[in-house]
Amino acid sequence: MDLAAWHLTHDLDDFLTRGTGFLRSRPALHTVPLTVTDMLRRQGLHVYGDGAPLFGTLEDARGGVRAVLFHTPPQALSLTPLAAQDAMALAERLADLRHPVTRISAERDTAEAFADAWPLRTGVTAVLDARQRLYRLVELAVPEPPPAGRARVAGPGDRELLMRWHDEFVVAAGLRMGREPGEWADARLAYGGITLWEAPDGTPVSMAGATPEIAGQVRVAPVYTPAHLRGRGYAGAVTAEVSRAALERGATEVLLFTDLANPTSNALYQRLGYRGVADFATYAFED
Repeated sequence: MDLAAWHLTHDLDDFLTRGTGFLRSRPALHTVPLTVTDMLRRQGLHVYGDGAPLFGTLEDARGGVRAVLFHTPPQALSLTPLAAQDAMALAERLADLRHPVTRISAERDTAEAFADAWPLRTGVTAVLDARQRLYRLVELAVPEPPPAGRARVAGPGDRELLMRWHDEFVVAAGLRMGREPGEWADARLAYGGITLWEAPDGTPVSMAGATPEIAGQVRVAPVYTPAHLRGRGYAGAVTAEVSRAALERGATEVLLFTDLANPTSNALYQRLGYRGVADFATYAFED
């Protein structure tokens, strides 16, 4: 494989010019690069961290794109599916450039191939950090009967609550902080991107978010219910409402990720009508 086939750049516009057609060709599988690069375009290159983002397109001799990467340090390097030899070649290229990679997140086989190759070039140890499944909504099944209460779109008066629940969700899910909670809440409130389920007395008891529609796809995230309120159907009800609203606004693909280590959430989303698309993995690299 010719390593020069990877076109690497720090220029988001250059990347989007080269890669947008490829990303839009499979919007479900490419939901993460579509939504992340859209956020970078709208909010600025340092939304997810102070490091300079790196973008890449793997191009054939005719300029056709068959894979992309993006890296917004200190977050994980993200790849679209690659053949094992291409993932190994990319690890070699990035190691030669001394580009720091502390985590990799990709479709399972791609992540495994890169995680096998990167330690050979850098001397680090690869540790499986998370396993996820991407689901697509096939036919929405609204929970019956729903829990008491109703859904409503979060507004400015909910900002402090959203900030607190954002932090609690990050801890509960074992995630790394991607954005400051205030910035995250403001960005979601700006487009009505969080829906709350509230009890009959008006107390919020659960939330579900959705990304802006791009290339016909919307991804549901995050879904969070405080620990003491779980098991009452709130998460299912608010997820169903967010999913319904996305379809009503014209989304052709409604997607979400689940942690495969959480059988409760996987079973819930399947009951709502979501079906598996692909499995993903995240590896951390440790000295």
